[in-house]
Amino acid sequence: MPLFKRGKVKNIYDLADRLLIAALDRIACSGVVLPTKIPGKGKILTALSAYWFREMEDIVGNQLLTTDIEQFPFICRRYKEQLEGRSMLVKRAIPTSVECIVRGYLFGSAWKENRARGEVCGNRLPMGWVEASHLKEPLFIPSTKESLGAHHDNLTFQQMTTIVGQEKAVKMRDLSVAIYLRAREMAEPKGIIIGDAKFEFGLADGRLILIDELLTPDSSRFWPVENYQTGMTPESFGRRYVRDYLLSLQWDRRPPVPTLPPEIVKKIQEDYLEALQRLTAPPASCFGR
Repeated sequence: MPLFKRGKVKNIYDLADRLLIAALDRIACSGVVLPTKIPGKGKILTALSAYWFREMEDIVGNQLLTTDIEQFPFICRRYKEQLEGRSMLVKRAIPTSVECIVRGYLFGSAWKENRARGEVCGNRLPMGWVEASHLKEPLFIPSTKESLGAHHDNLTFQQMTTIVGQEKAVKMRDLSVAIYLRAREMAEPKGIIIGDAKFEFGLADGRLILIDELLTPDSSRFWPVENYQTGMTPESFGRRYVRDYLLSLQWDRRPPVPTLPPEIVKKIQEDYLEALQRLTAPPASCFGR
């Protein structure tokens, strides 16, 4: 099928008036795609995104048309085995040039910035916050779009308005915060704290809609409720084992990129599956079992 865009962990195919997003089993860490695949990972991301798109439809529309292969264009049918469970037929949309990040907890670079300057990307906060403190009012932090292998930079809200316009910036901010608050309220009783989340918007028929993926371990920080405590950043579902393993190798981020041993792959599989099961309680067929 004609390739529209190749990403780090997904491919997008051009189907004339629509697009097909196929989530792959690749895994990326610190902007680098590792050579080792995580079997079933793409199915997890697709299942979670589809779940959250449906849950948020009353707040904002989205790109998803269907995940049912039988409703895909005929050209897709010959690839049914490869696409089953890991692909979404979506509306075409014009992506905005800014990503929207909502932080509900103060950790990582945001905590370091606030400790040093008393603010995070133009948002003034009291000094003396403890790492991983819960923020009663979530922080909205826009950023530049990240191209493959490139770094993205945080923006102030004023810088965002210069890029996308005041009206659109306000709407993207308000929608992002509303989605985050809804998701946080739904996830915590199920044992997952959403530390932060990244949202992407596009324009379709003149309206802002959600695009790409939504509230997955790749686009959000998911923390197990039972491990959360202030004074340290909790370990996240998904890529924690990758980061720890690469740190143990003291890899300098130069080629060749290390491969992951089978025991690490198994732990990553279990992590992604646990996040999905806690949130949606799906059948265990995501890994072909």
